[in-house]
Formats: sequence, structure tokens, C-alpha cells
Amino acid sequence: MNLLMIKTKVPPPVIMFLIAIMMWFLDKYLPIYIWLGSPWNKLGLLFIGVSLLLDSWSLFLFIKAKTTFNPMQLAKTSHLVTNGVYRISRNPMYLGLLVMLNGWALCLGSVSPLLLIPFFVWLVTKLQIEPEEAILIEKFGSPYREYLLRVRRWL
Repeated sequence: MNLLMIKTKVPPPVIMFLIAIMMWFLDKYLPIYIWLGSPWNKLGLLFIGVSLLLDSWSLFLFIKAKTTFNPMQLAKTSHLVTNGVYRISRNPMYLGLLVMLNGWALCLGSVSPLLLIPFFVWLVTKLQIEPEEAILIEKFGSPYREYLLRVRRWL
């Protein structure tokens, strides 16, 4: 378990912000094609708003269950949260970050920022989700294994 904890040292919101900065640089210095200009690029704000609602709802469910929502403190997890949005996605908070990045890409308007979206998914999956899943399997056993079979990782 200690080896798995090493992988979860960079919080997913930090990864998201770093990717967002790289997206801005790509848009500013290597815009491949401006496919969404003003005012249509403002649709990205709708995505960002939806992502904030999704993350808030997810966070509320953890607080309601009286368990930690901090991905860096998995050892403190006391309950599985499988209701609400967690019936649709095992990782709605990370999904919210992904939706936010998509909104940011729309706001920027060029194709080049979109190239980093798969990189974000891969990074969060490898550095956070897979280690989290291994720890939760160890901690909760078959109830969590059954949850893994019922609910998809992202959407």
C-alpha cells in the first residue's frame, strides 16, 4: 500500500491547473486552428459552470457520508459513497475537472488545447484513480469490487 500512496502525491486539481496553463500556452503560441470564435467560445463558461455543480454535488455527498474527500488521505476513508452522482461515475470529482478543462478549451477557441485533454485523463487515471482503486479494494473488499463492476470509471 505504501508504494501506491507514492503515486497519489499530486492532487488532481493541481494536475488540472497545470494542464490548463499548458492549454493556454498552446492556444497562445501554437494555435492549430481557431474553430470557435467569439461569442461562441463563451459556451465554455457553461461547461465550467456545470463542472462546478458536479464537483460541489460530489463533495456534498462525501461530507454527508462523513468521510474524507481528500484524495491525498485515502487511509482516512471510512465509507464508500455510491449514491447520487456516484451511481453514474466512480470519479465524478475528476470528471468535473475534465469537464472544466473542456470548457476552458472551448473558451480558448483553438484546436491545440484539446490535444491535452487525453493527457489529463491518462495522468489522473495512472497517478490517482488506479492507486485509489487498489487502496479501496484493499480497504473495502468485495463491496468495492461489486461497485467497480456496476459503475464506470469516468462516465
